[in-house]
Amino acid sequence: MDQKKPKKVYVIGHKNPDTDSICSAIAYANLKNKITGEKYIAKRAGEVNGETAYVLDKFQVSVPSLLDNVHLQVKDMDIRHIEGVSGHMSIKDAWARMKDENIKTLPVTRGEKLEGLITIGDIATSYMEVYDNNILATARTQYRNIVKTLDGTLISGNEHGYFLNGKVVIAASSPDLMENFIEKDDLVILGNRYESQLCAIEMDASCLVICQGANISKTIKKMAEERDIVIIQTPHDTFTAARLINQSIPVKYFMSRDNLEIFHLNDYVEHVKEVMSKTKYRDFPILDNKGKFCGFLSRRRLMTSRKKQVILVDHNEKSQAVNGIEEAEVQEIIDHHRLGGLETIGPVYFRNQPVGCTATIIYQMYQESGVEVEPQMAGLLCSAIISDTLLFRSPTCTMVDQAAAEALARIAGIDMEEHAKEMFNAGSNLRGKSVEEICFQDFKVFNVKDIMFGVGQITSMNQDELDEVKGRLIPYLEEARKTQGLHMLYLMMTNILEESTELLCCGENAKEQVLEAFELPGDTEKILLKGVVSRKKQMIPVLVTYLQQK
Repeated sequence: MDQKKPKKVYVIGHKNPDTDSICSAIAYANLKNKITGEKYIAKRAGEVNGETAYVLDKFQVSVPSLLDNVHLQVKDMDIRHIEGVSGHMSIKDAWARMKDENIKTLPVTRGEKLEGLITIGDIATSYMEVYDNNILATARTQYRNIVKTLDGTLISGNEHGYFLNGKVVIAASSPDLMENFIEKDDLVILGNRYESQLCAIEMDASCLVICQGANISKTIKKMAEERDIVIIQTPHDTFTAARLINQSIPVKYFMSRDNLEIFHLNDYVEHVKEVMSKTKYRDFPILDNKGKFCGFLSRRRLMTSRKKQVILVDHNEKSQAVNGIEEAEVQEIIDHHRLGGLETIGPVYFRNQPVGCTATIIYQMYQESGVEVEPQMAGLLCSAIISDTLLFRSPTCTMVDQAAAEALARIAGIDMEEHAKEMFNAGSNLRGKSVEEICFQDFKVFNVKDIMFGVGQITSMNQDELDEVKGRLIPYLEEARKTQGLHMLYLMMTNILEESTELLCCGENAKEQVLEAFELPGDTEKILLKGVVSRKKQMIPVLVTYLQQK
């Protein structure tokens, strides 16, 4: 039976997510679920900041789980689920199941844990390459397997017992000659001759297989019971019984158990392809993180694998997207930033509007779809607009953003002034955070003419707090730049109340570039940008334009 994966689409914002990125992903996933009835899941590509954590907690919404990459994994594949078989199952029953289900490999399991694999090749080996008449004992074959394989009836003895010693012999000769080759504990295949049956019992055989449904006398049965000898009656002739009996051997004797090529649900498909290309197997067992057998992955299914499906919100640049985005199938992009360099395999729904916040666009889409915005979602969307527009102080803010925020605030039942103050205080609480956490809590990377540069932003309502973290950040910036593989790194330290930004610079010519871009004097030591509070509308356009014209 195939374990088909239901359609699942991840809605995700950019790395180092801000409140808009997280809240828009949650609200849009909620909208898509209501419109389509399918499974859309909000995710995050990084850690949430203090402001966002405050908003989610206030409106009692769980933090989306982390999706650190969208590389294709085994768990994204259509895994063929096959119930495992017991190691005690006979070769004959295993073969019958393979024919019924049209499969070539069976998993041998115990308590859902994989013990080994039995293949058609292993079964062929049991037929064609076994010349040992002790093999039934060596394989510890259970008597009930023998009874079932021979279509027989148990006349005496315990079917749950095991044939542990002796060999398999056919008593086709007279009793006098039988004494020369029958030994203690042997399994003897014979016919309806009373004398032969009696001789086998007296030779202390462990099991008698009586062929062609021959009658068994009360005396023989009584003697067998007294000596704990198993008697099996089969309708088959001696030749057929002898040919079939090896098929009663348990599969665990022939199964492959060592050096198996096993994959786990979290393994990446690229790795799986590489391993598959170097082996001759066609079916590969899949285990979960607890070692439970989940099914098989075949070469054919691997070649027809379907990529992870994602919707991107609040960004459209590869450098800002979750790792592995080039391997994913991007279905939609909802954004309010400049167009970046993200390429898609096919056409996608791309909605980009010159507004101050992605949440404003999401609110419009609720209205266009005729879906009511619940107070909880309204609270998230309103918070995102307040955050991105700095409560309408940012030059990126439009009348559309303000109207949307006011409408959402009424639905959520919040006072925007008070809520904004609480949000910004939560977001600007930098105490106890490492310099790395502060530097990258709101950080984006850009690429212009092969120049990679990053711009982070710290916002606070307290200048003393900004001054304190500045002293800690300056010595760290060079390390941060090298860690991110950037040519230049800029850090905006924005005072919300004063509506100004002090800019920290790192990298070769980083300071000179920004001084020229903003047409500031070359001897400027402290770069203070009055009225600059928006990275998107006031910082990035100036830098990008300058670098493009160089």
